[in-house]
Amino acid sequence: MNARELPEPSGRVALVTGASRGIGYGIAEALVARGDRVCITGRGEDALKEAVERLGSDRAVYVAGKAHDEAHQAHAVERAMEAFGRVDHLVNNAGTNPVFGPMAELDLAVARKVYETNVISALGFAQQTWKAWQRENGGSIVNIASVAGVGASPFVGAYGMSKAAMINLTLQLAHEFAPIVRVNAIAPAVVKTKFAQALYEGREEEVTAAYPLGRLGTPADIGGAAAFLTSGQSEWITGQTLVIDGGIFLNAGVG
Repeated sequence: MNARELPEPSGRVALVTGASRGIGYGIAEALVARGDRVCITGRGEDALKEAVERLGSDRAVYVAGKAHDEAHQAHAVERAMEAFGRVDHLVNNAGTNPVFGPMAELDLAVARKVYETNVISALGFAQQTWKAWQRENGGSIVNIASVAGVGASPFVGAYGMSKAAMINLTLQLAHEFAPIVRVNAIAPAVVKTKFAQALYEGREEEVTAAYPLGRLGTPADIGGAAAFLTSGQSEWITGQTLVIDGGIFLNAGVG
């Protein structure tokens, strides 16, 4: 992204978790492109530094750490407030999926880790953002869920279970934080990222054939949706989960 092409600052600030690459970076990029400033998080400091350089060091800062670490959650919100003075939007994108296999054989310790990282961390960031800015000033939250959370997800059941919980967390927060903060979720199908690579690598043509729109998703697809859900154009939308799936759910009734 070329800083000379950026619009004037909008005055709005977003905290985007898990945003050094993939969907999170795509969201941060979309928000910066409309004039927002962002604080991004992730585990790898080098990757975060590179992301900030691409986004523009005058528009972005970063905090490295583990999403489920409460001290990291607090630090990220503090850094955004310190750098920009506000946190209007929170995008909970950080997540993990370290296991592939049947639920009957799932290591319960791994299940707990997935839930802790994918769900409890999102609640923690929401609490911190609420206390620091949104309770008094309003704003929005977007939780990145998955189509795995709205249907069966063979061999990634722990991930699907956590994303179903993320969708319900969206409902709980939307109800509790209304009318001042809107809370919505996005549930993508397969998006071409390193995180989802195992789902299509080596057989992309076969996987893509199942999508009526003829391609897999891109981070920019999710970035555009997140930009909409954090904008004034969506100010009468809360508690909703937007499925972005290239039409693949249209096939549910086929056969």
